[in-house]
Amino acid sequence: MNDPAPPGGHEPSSGDEPGSQRDGALALTPARLAARGTPSRVDAAALLRCGQMARADALAIAAGTAGPRLMAVAGEAVADAVCRHFARRPVTVLCGPGNNGGDGFVAARRLAERGWPVRLALRGERRALSGDAAYHARQWAAPCLPWDSEAVAGAGVVIDAVFGAGLSRDLPPDVTALLQAARTQGAAVVAIDVPSGLDGDGGRLRGDVVPADLTVTFFRLKPGHLLLPGRDCCGRLELAQIGIPEGVLRSLDVDTWHNVPALWRQALPRAAAHGHKYDRGHVLALGGARMTGAARLAAAAAQRAGAGLVTIAAPTPVWPVYAAALCSIMVEPCATPETGAEASEWPALLADARRNAVLLGPGLGRHPSQRNHVLTAFDGRRRVVLDADALSVFADAPQRLFSGIRGDCVLTPHEGEFVRLFGAAKDDKPSRARRAARASGAVVVLKGSDTVIAAPDGRVAINDNAPPTLATGGTGDVLAGLVAGLLAQGMPVFEAAAAAVWLHGRAAQRVGPGLIPEDLLSSLPGVWAELA
Repeated sequence: MNDPAPPGGHEPSSGDEPGSQRDGALALTPARLAARGTPSRVDAAALLRCGQMARADALAIAAGTAGPRLMAVAGEAVADAVCRHFARRPVTVLCGPGNNGGDGFVAARRLAERGWPVRLALRGERRALSGDAAYHARQWAAPCLPWDSEAVAGAGVVIDAVFGAGLSRDLPPDVTALLQAARTQGAAVVAIDVPSGLDGDGGRLRGDVVPADLTVTFFRLKPGHLLLPGRDCCGRLELAQIGIPEGVLRSLDVDTWHNVPALWRQALPRAAAHGHKYDRGHVLALGGARMTGAARLAAAAAQRAGAGLVTIAAPTPVWPVYAAALCSIMVEPCATPETGAEASEWPALLADARRNAVLLGPGLGRHPSQRNHVLTAFDGRRRVVLDADALSVFADAPQRLFSGIRGDCVLTPHEGEFVRLFGAAKDDKPSRARRAARASGAVVVLKGSDTVIAAPDGRVAINDNAPPTLATGGTGDVLAGLVAGLLAQGMPVFEAAAAAVWLHGRAAQRVGPGLIPEDLLSSLPGVWAELA
C-alpha cells in the first residue's frame, strides 16, 4: 500500500475494528460502485500512479471496506506469496513508519501463525505509528528488533516493508545498508508494493535501491513496475487483489495502461471472406539510395502485419537493387534530388488514393530534399509513419515538421532521435512521451526496452515484452513497417502503434538468442496464431 496514507484514509474507525465502515467525503456504496459498469479487458490493463492508487484505497474505504481490512488482506497476500515461493526458513520483516510497514506487520503475524520463525525490525518507534499501521502494529505481540545488521543475521527471507511506491525523497542510507546486508548473506528479498526507493510513477531509483527477488503489489500495477530501471529491481512481480471494487477505476481518470493484447485486441483488423487486397490497404514506402535493406525490411513487415499491397518507391539509380531483391513487394522507380534529378517523382506516386498509408525514414538518408518528401505525404487522407532519418532531417527545425502533420501520424524515435526533435528533459519517460505527442499532434512511440506509446489526448501504454536481443540494426525498421501495415488496414492509430510494439517484442521472444531482423518477419505468423 502507498506511503504516506492519504488524508482521511487508512485511519481506524472508533474501536479500531477492522470490519467497521467509515464515514467520509466520498459517499460511495458498493451498489454505486457496481453501477459504474462491469470492468472491461482494458480496465484489467490499467496502470495506476501513486496518487490514483491512494484514491482507489479511499474510494474503497468510503464504499464500506475498512482501512484495517484492506491492510490485513494486503499483508496476508504477502505472506501467501512467501509461502508459495520459499520453503520454511527464518524470516525477518523490515518495517517502515507508514502503510508499507503496516502491511509488513500483518505479513509477519500471518507467517508466525503458520509456524514460520519470524523476527521484525521497525525503523522508528512503535508509538510513532498512526492509522491502520498503528492498529496492526498493536497486533504484533513480539518485540521489535533494533534497526541494525543483527536484525537480518541468519534470515533466509527478508521482507522489505520499509517504503512504498510514494516515497518522495532519496532512500536513507541505513535502509540500503540493512537490505544490502541481507543480500550479502544470501537472503532472498521480498518487497511489498515496490523495492524501497523505487519511484512507482516513473520507475526511477531514489538512491541506492536494493533489488528484490519477488515484489508483491496490489489491485493494479504501477508504471514504475514496468519502466526501467525500476523494472529490473522488482524481480518476479505478483499482483494481488485485496478487495478494492473494480468499479473504482471509473473514478480514477485512468490514462496509462500496460501494453498487453487486451488493450487493442478488439481493434485488430480482420480479413473478410468476401474481401480483396485493396480492402486491406496499400502501404507506400520511400526507399533510400544507400541503405536499401532498411526499406525492404520495413516493407516486408507491413506485409506481415496484413497490408494487402506494399510498394517501395526506389531512387531510380538503385531501382534494380530493390527490384531484384523483392518478389511480392512492388517497386516503383522514383527520381529524387538526392540522386541528381531536378524534381522529385514522389508527389506523383502519392497521387494514387489507394495508397492509404505512407512510411518514410528507414534508410532514407538526410538530404535536405527529404524534408519535402515528408511534408508532401501529409494531406489528411493518408496515414503516415515517420521513423529514423525522416525524423532526424528535421532536427534543426522540428516545428516545421509538427506544423505540417495533418491526420493520423505515428513517430517512432529512439532516445537520440527523440532528443533531437523534442529536446532533453529529466522527467519520466511517460511524461516526456505525452508532452511530445501533444506538441507534435502525432502518436509517439518512444522506443527502448520499456517502449512508451503516447497519444496527443494523453493516453499512454507501456510495453515490457521487448527482449535485449532487439538491440541490433534493422529491428526498428521492422517495427515501423508493422505500424504502417496495421494503419493501412484502418486500425485506430494509438491501438495500431501499441499492437505493433507488442507484436514486435513477442516475435523477438519467440526467436530467442541470435536474432537478426529477418527472423522477426518469419516469427510473426506464429505470433498471429497465438493471438487467434
